[in-house]
Amino acid sequence: TESNYHRHGGNLKTRSSEIGSAVTGSSLTTIFPASSTVKKSKVLSSESREELAKQAKVTKEERRTQIDGRHKYLISRLADGIDLSEQQVEDTIISDDKFQLIEQFFAPSGLKKLLFFYQDVLQQKSNASLRPDGSTNNLPQKNLFITMGSTENFTGTCAFFLRTSDEVVTASNVSQEVNFGMFDCTNGNILQGLEFFLSQIMIPALKSQQNWGAVKEGLKNTQIQEFLYAVDKFVGTLSSSRQNIEDKIQLTKVDIDVYVRNLQNPSDYITAG
Repeated sequence: TESNYHRHGGNLKTRSSEIGSAVTGSSLTTIFPASSTVKKSKVLSSESREELAKQAKVTKEERRTQIDGRHKYLISRLADGIDLSEQQVEDTIISDDKFQLIEQFFAPSGLKKLLFFYQDVLQQKSNASLRPDGSTNNLPQKNLFITMGSTENFTGTCAFFLRTSDEVVTASNVSQEVNFGMFDCTNGNILQGLEFFLSQIMIPALKSQQNWGAVKEGLKNTQIQEFLYAVDKFVGTLSSSRQNIEDKIQLTKVDIDVYVRNLQNPSDYITAG
């Protein structure tokens, strides 16, 4: 059907059948999609997952071919420190989304630090079914992963590599150019982990250091002594802060009943005040 509306200077035509079919057709298609479309989307989704899995496998193998003496040095330190096999560490590293950070760390004037967290991470079962509230069963599992240290919560063990210069890191100089260390912050107790690392590892190492570079006097030098004193003082501050947080220092509890038990009238309150 067609209705015409005539006005001075113009003619407006409205095809109600076209509008009706357009509106009806679009809305029904949106609300009631054809079953064949649903099946097709599921197939495409499954194919997409398979394709992503293939790409991930290719990427892993490409990265495995890049592993050289520098990577093996990092892998051996990590395996010794967190009690994993070198094969496990290698497989984890080449699967990590931040693998490129390792190459940036090796590059001339590259990253000054390379961090790894080893801690519990929630893992979702691939065959897990949804709960009535729409959530899924997530299980904590210990994972090793590369991090910048600024996005993930730190609740486990941190393994770190530090560069000593801006020189390019090669397979022949990696043991001289890169320092390795770890500190444990299990359950998120960062102050305790840092206190232990400094007091039990770094300070004893510094105090036994014989070569202080341009400072020929070594430990007899006044600046060196002041530096070690400052580090000792800092560790003491960490210890005090940790004890405060752990409620090791408590204010004496006051039995207020002694003061309010016999208050009967306004003059008693004034006296108590």
